[in-house]
Amino acid sequence: MAEALVCIILEQLSSITTQGFKLVLGVDEEVQKLASNFQLIQMVLNDAEKRQVKEKPVKLWIDKLKDISYDVEDVLDEWNTAILKSEIEKERRVDLKRKVSSIIPSSSGYLSQAKQLFFHYDFAHTIKELNGKVDEIVREKEIFRFELSRGIEEVERPKSTSFVDVSNICGRDKDRCDLISNLLGKVGHEVRSPHVISLLGMGGIGKTTLAQLVYNDHEVKAHFRSRMWVCVSEPFDNVRVAKAIIQELGGCSPDNNTELETLLKSICNLITGKKFFLVLDDVWTEDYTVWEPFKLALQYGAQGSRILVTTRKERVAEIMSAYRINLEALSDEDCWLIFRKIAFFEKSLQQCKQLEDLGREIAKKCKGLPLAARTLGSLMRFKKSKEQWKNVLDSSLWILEDVEKDYVIYTNDLVKLWMAQGYLNSEENMDMELEIIGEEYFENLAMRSFFQDFEKDECDDTIRSCKMHDIVHDFAQLIMKNECFSIEFDGDKELGIDSFHKSARHLSLTPRGETQFPVAVYRAKNLRTLLPLKTSFSNINHVLPDLLQHLTCLRALNLSCSSIDKLPDTVEKLIHLRFIDLSYNRKLKVLPETICNLCNLQTLNVSRCHDIEKLPQGMSKLIKLRHLVLHGIDFTKPFPMGIGKLSSLRTLEQFVVSGRDDSGGCKLEELKLLNYLQGALVIKGLGNVIDVVEAENAHLKEKTHLRRLRLNFDGTSEESRRMENNVLILNVLDPHPNLEHLQIYWYEGRTMFPNWIMSLTKLKELEIIGCKNLNSIPPLGKLPFLELLEIRNADSVKKVGVEFLGIEVKDKKYKGLAASLILFPNLKSLKFWNMKEWEEWGGIGGLKEEDGFTIMPCLLYLEIVGCPKLKALPHFFHTTPLKELCIRESPILKEDFQKRDSGPKIIHIPRTYNIHLHLKEEDH
Repeated sequence: MAEALVCIILEQLSSITTQGFKLVLGVDEEVQKLASNFQLIQMVLNDAEKRQVKEKPVKLWIDKLKDISYDVEDVLDEWNTAILKSEIEKERRVDLKRKVSSIIPSSSGYLSQAKQLFFHYDFAHTIKELNGKVDEIVREKEIFRFELSRGIEEVERPKSTSFVDVSNICGRDKDRCDLISNLLGKVGHEVRSPHVISLLGMGGIGKTTLAQLVYNDHEVKAHFRSRMWVCVSEPFDNVRVAKAIIQELGGCSPDNNTELETLLKSICNLITGKKFFLVLDDVWTEDYTVWEPFKLALQYGAQGSRILVTTRKERVAEIMSAYRINLEALSDEDCWLIFRKIAFFEKSLQQCKQLEDLGREIAKKCKGLPLAARTLGSLMRFKKSKEQWKNVLDSSLWILEDVEKDYVIYTNDLVKLWMAQGYLNSEENMDMELEIIGEEYFENLAMRSFFQDFEKDECDDTIRSCKMHDIVHDFAQLIMKNECFSIEFDGDKELGIDSFHKSARHLSLTPRGETQFPVAVYRAKNLRTLLPLKTSFSNINHVLPDLLQHLTCLRALNLSCSSIDKLPDTVEKLIHLRFIDLSYNRKLKVLPETICNLCNLQTLNVSRCHDIEKLPQGMSKLIKLRHLVLHGIDFTKPFPMGIGKLSSLRTLEQFVVSGRDDSGGCKLEELKLLNYLQGALVIKGLGNVIDVVEAENAHLKEKTHLRRLRLNFDGTSEESRRMENNVLILNVLDPHPNLEHLQIYWYEGRTMFPNWIMSLTKLKELEIIGCKNLNSIPPLGKLPFLELLEIRNADSVKKVGVEFLGIEVKDKKYKGLAASLILFPNLKSLKFWNMKEWEEWGGIGGLKEEDGFTIMPCLLYLEIVGCPKLKALPHFFHTTPLKELCIRESPILKEDFQKRDSGPKIIHIPRTYNIHLHLKEEDH
């Protein structure tokens, strides 16, 4: 942690030295001296971090270093913030002179020349004072004779072997039997050799032990002619792995031979015609190109050969095999058996009886991890007395055991919190997105079992949320006990709240039931993170103004679900703030203009604050804002002018275009520079747009990271012009081909076939809603990945014909290509709602079914609701794999089904104007 802080400070100092200090003589020398001191400290931190565990004086030195480092970082951040505010104000004044805007409020953070001079002197004095404290730390480091760092040290992972003492293994009997059956080919049909099995699970769960058990099983030994055990580990050295396989096969591999081609040929020669069993233990690499040459060489083995891979990484399991076994946690009883076998070794029967109850409680702390059970068992092996065992059970390692720890960690929020603390800024990753760096950090921690209980996003298979293993949480809390506090309290009975305020940097509050916000938090003036855990406080609106006045070092503040009805103007005091979560405060109606003075703000989350009607007018000053989270708010008022200056935005979700008479609102063309937008975006007020150039300037095609787009053609422009304008505007709103979900609402044109629609080759879902003037459905049959199509309230459509499928009857060339033409090739769900005038749904027109068209070969669900004039379905539905047909409020169509004598059998669930049909496999 100290090393991370020092790196952040050196980056900031490097930035400041390029700015120059002309107003105050000698400041640049002080800054250079400060940088040199921290560089000297950085050179010894590797050794210091290692020694602090066992040497208390070193720990105290590091704590002192961290305290001063936090102070230095705060001062440097204040300087950079002042410079940034000055630049924003200068730009604003230029805009005012150009009469771009006359209503944006003036910035309270603007530095006049006099204020700038004063601030420079104050900064110089503070830096000189801090240098004196850092000098002392540099002198003290000489006492410890630290070793100088030699760059980044690669910590070599311990290598596993195939040897195992079976008598010491408890649990895993079912997993063992299932795996052996698979290895011996007793389950399922034989597959192409070699069959690869991935054994997947978190660190310490017992993957290697299970692999050792089956490797040494007598049936497995007898079944395979050759067995090989190779510990792969990280990094994947393909030459070393190849040599290890050759040696396991009894071959000779010269040490000086580093040609992979030669080594793989030797493997081929040694395994040809032999049934082998290869264990690749502890695989980490996700690079398929590394694995592919081995896979090809190992195919020369006899039928029935097996490869068993153990890994913590799901991606590795996906790459290396189609078959995987996920190892789950052990039961408390199995953990107890493992713990007892080690902890009670050489203890008398009487001692075992006395200690059993305590032992079972300690074993429960393992939460199903066999490695933890063995480690704790080893710890207790030489502790003889009941008092010693009770001391361990009651030790500070488990101090948080009674605190709720099933807390769900949302990956996106975690990355944003890391970003807020500056943990993701690194000179080595200057070309990478901060969010991508954070995701990589998360994945690395997940691979090392820092997290568990992953839940994935259904759309893109990324990890949406997780939890932290209790042991990992408690150990991390123990290591950071002087900085990170998780406080449980109940009214006046605060637990430990007076003991943390001097050194506390990160605080989470867990109240027991409804209670008041603890005012003792005011004293923790150095706090950088405050996370009340989504709880209402009865006094929050009363204490919040003073709270924000005191905690001016905050980088991250989570006030979600806190019953806030007003955010105080004093929020502008939090000049270091990068992250603020105000979500689910349903009484919050307005955001103060002063929040726009937080020019370092990266994340502003007001999702589910339903009563907020508009954004503050000065939003354009939040030039570092990356995530404006507005989920669950239906904005009706236009966004403020200037929001297009927030070119760092990644998350926006909504964009409300102003009307012609709204001089303070934003225009559609303000989307022009927001090319980092990702995820979902709803554009409202497109009915207000009358200038096609304005729509063209939105540059939607450059939003390459957008996956979901909704176009709302609502607005207040004249009815007579809106129809024509809608057609022109839709034609130029050309999204990027990466788009996967498109919704078009309240479009008033008669036709809807913009020239870009067929370029959306990755489109999966399309919804056309409330387009009352539309008289024909656009030709969509050739969109290759379209899975869901929904059309509602197209009141003017009378006929859906062959053009809907994307073909033209008059075009004779299709007749020759019919056999290869698949229309709606991936469509699974089709819905039509409230088509009041729809009478006819044609099939393939003048072309006959025997011409060989394939139509909707994947369709499973068809829903028709509120189509009272529709007479019949086209005949091609006989050939679809339809599973469910829902018809409601469509009496003629219902009657047509009831009169049928032929066609697929159907099960009727009749109601008035309602029929719901479920088609079974045999119905086709």
